Amino acid sequence: MQPLNETEARALQEIGGRVARCAACPRLVAWREEAASRPPPAFRGEEYWQRGLPGFGVGGARLVVVGLAPAAHGGNRTGRMFTGDRSGDFLFAALWRAGFANQAESGSRNDGLELADCYVTAAVRCAPPDNKPLPAERDRCRHYLEEELAVLDQARVYLALGAFAYDALLKTSPVAGAIAKPRRRFAHGLEIELDLPEARHRRWLLCTYHPSQRNVFTGLLSAEMFDDVVRRACELIRQS
Repeated sequence: MQPLNETEARALQEIGGRVARCAACPRLVAWREEAASRPPPAFRGEEYWQRGLPGFGVGGARLVVVGLAPAAHGGNRTGRMFTGDRSGDFLFAALWRAGFANQAESGSRNDGLELADCYVTAAVRCAPPDNKPLPAERDRCRHYLEEELAVLDQARVYLALGAFAYDALLKTSPVAGAIAKPRRRFAHGLEIELDLPEARHRRWLLCTYHPSQRNVFTGLLSAEMFDDVVRRACELIRQS
C-alpha cells in the first residue's frame, strides 16, 4: 500500500465535504432529519450527524468496500460509515479478523478505529426510509463514489455489499465498461476480473450478501461466509 499523499488527502477531504453538504435528494434529507428528531430510547440526548456521510479509511487502499447507505440510527447518528449499527459490528469484526482494522468494534467516530489498506464507502450517502434508496437517488449520488474511486486508484478489489451496491458499481467508472456483457447477476461470492488493459495492476469485483441484521439473523449470511469472501479479497490483492 502506498502512503496517502497530501494531494490525495485533500481530494478525499474535499469530496467528503461536498457529501456532507449535499441536499440533492429531498426525500432523503427529510428522512435523515426525521430520524434524528425521533431517536430510539437508547440514543436519546445524542447529537445526530444527520448529513450526507463521507467515506472512511485510507488513501492508497487496495480494498474498497461499498455498502448500500447509512443506517438511520447508525452512520446518520455517529457521522462515520457503518459505525454504531449491527451491520457495522459484523463488517468491522470481519475486517479486524483479516487485518484490515485495528479493532473489532466501532460505536462512535472517536473510538480509535483505524482501517489499514481499506476504504469503506456506500452507493447512497444519506439514510433512506426502510433502508431502501430509490434507483434515482442511487444514480444522483453516484458521482461521489466515482470521484472517490478515481482518487483510490491503487484499489485491487472492490467489494460490493449486496445487490444494490453491485448495481451501483456496474454503472461507476472504472468498473463500468470493464465487465463483459451480458453482465452476470448478483450472487454471494461472485468474482469478476475487470478488463482494464491500461491499468497498472489487476482489479476484481467481489460480491457478498449485505451484512444486515436481517440477513444475519435469518442465516442468509454467516460470519464464516463473509470471512471467506474477505479472505478471497486478500488472495487477489496478493496476486495483483
